[in-house]
Amino acid sequence: MIFTKLILAHLFGDFILQPDSWVADKERRKLKSPYLYLHVLIHTVLSFIFLWNADLWWVSILVGITHLIIDASKLIFQNVKNKKRWFFIDQMLHILVILGISFYFKEFNFDFLSNQETLKIAMAALFLSTPASIFIKILLSSWTPVPETQSSLQTESLSSAGKYIGILERLLVFTFIMVNHWEGVGFMVAAKSVFRFSDLAQAKQRKLTEYVLIGTLLSFGLAVLTGILIK
Repeated sequence: MIFTKLILAHLFGDFILQPDSWVADKERRKLKSPYLYLHVLIHTVLSFIFLWNADLWWVSILVGITHLIIDASKLIFQNVKNKKRWFFIDQMLHILVILGISFYFKEFNFDFLSNQETLKIAMAALFLSTPASIFIKILLSSWTPVPETQSSLQTESLSSAGKYIGILERLLVFTFIMVNHWEGVGFMVAAKSVFRFSDLAQAKQRKLTEYVLIGTLLSFGLAVLTGILIK
């Protein structure tokens, strides 16, 4: 498949064959960096090698040109504050170009949008992300424990870490259920219990322990119930 070959070329070009020194030089000198153009040339050559079809020479050229435009835009608009955001935008745009080429060769289509099973799984995964987090937060709102001191564990946690941990654990539990590996759910429960035990032992707050336990059970329970309903 052209999609697979171009993705392989992209992974080699963007991550394996691009040293950190090249990235640093591009960020410092931007469009004046020779490594920008060498990087684009490597992508073009890799695309041609992986496709290995003389009739598709124009695909390699297209990949190189679009890669130059995307990387140049990233270097121009990227700064310290939005560096992480531009990394994901950059990767997304490269993948969209490859997807566009694959659609041109009719390797993909939108028939999956008419598949009810696919839509149900997508709906469930979407529900288990932010909507489920809001649902659990509202349910627990009247029980949110107040930290006894400013140095408590709650004030030391990463920003929105609990929200993203919850989303990831629910999606993993849902995935385990959909592929009929319930033992994975048990592993998730055990792993989270081990990581949480030390925090709760240090906290020495019964209310916090109960709050975390209720939140965890609600999170896992929603994921399990959603998985059963979809199955």
